[in-house]
Amino acid sequence: MKNLIPQLVLGIESSCDETGIALYHQERRLLAHALFTQAAMHSEYGGVVPELASRDHVRRALPLIRQTLEQADCQLTDLDAIAYTRGPGLSGALLVGASIGCALGYALDIPVIGVHHLEGHLLSPLLADPAPEFPFIALLVSGGHTQLMRVDGIGQYTLLGETLDDAAGEAFDKSAKLLGLSYPGGPELANLAALGMPGRFKLPRPMLHSGDLEFSFSGLKTAVLTLTKQHELDEQTRADIAHAAQAAIVEVLVSKALFALKQTGLKQLVIAGGVGANQLLRSQLNAAATRKGIQVFYPALEFCTDNGAMIAFAGALRLRQQEPQVGYAFDIKPRWDLQQIS
Repeated sequence: MKNLIPQLVLGIESSCDETGIALYHQERRLLAHALFTQAAMHSEYGGVVPELASRDHVRRALPLIRQTLEQADCQLTDLDAIAYTRGPGLSGALLVGASIGCALGYALDIPVIGVHHLEGHLLSPLLADPAPEFPFIALLVSGGHTQLMRVDGIGQYTLLGETLDDAAGEAFDKSAKLLGLSYPGGPELANLAALGMPGRFKLPRPMLHSGDLEFSFSGLKTAVLTLTKQHELDEQTRADIAHAAQAAIVEVLVSKALFALKQTGLKQLVIAGGVGANQLLRSQLNAAATRKGIQVFYPALEFCTDNGAMIAFAGALRLRQQEPQVGYAFDIKPRWDLQQIS
């Protein structure tokens, strides 16, 4: 096995319903990436079906690896290391990426490293230019996670606050489902909200004035359900409810993120995860940045949702500072607290 710091890292992301593959070079940076989303398949069921997700990762991973290598004009034998998503996520889906990554590592006699999915999201804005510098505050809004973290370096993460129940992404998706929108609901709700009339409906802002950095979105979902039962859901009413739901979620996220900056005295804010693609969230944070003299950093839109680039990049950063796993036996961590890694 090669002992030098690996230069060319293959990243494999398979934690949920997107198969992501990427090649990251320590000096040349991101060389190529490819993604297949299962959204169309799962939309028929209104959400992710774990068994179907796992089977589709099996079908997609190797062709995507070949495609990515071809895009970068590389061969399998050029790889120096492989990074795969170890958790958190769906057990079957994680097993697909882990088994492929470790099997390739064994065949090529190169290091492999398991990456924390949320660490991938957390560090993905560092792929952009300009990129934030440590320390910074990170708002993680990915899937079932809504967390505020202080980030002092790779593996140096302090949880400042998190959701007590539903996450922001779940609030988007569940509200969208109540309005009859297809899966994935978050982008659909945002598109419908753009047609809504401001001020017609006022929804609660849970824990907005709680004085801490915790979140709660289950009550908001219930309030949306109440509205759908109280009103005839013509197209304009659906748009107006979507507008109110999005406005409530975004106001809470912006307020808590700014409060975290005030509490810590830091001036850099990173937004990571799928909800980070929301345009209202971005516009309100950018406006706040101008008013308050802070900097806000986002991943590129294509890297907000799950992707292989963030796994390859996080793996490359980890391989600079730690030894890869010994041997090619592997395990997965469907539930994995980000603070448990260092």
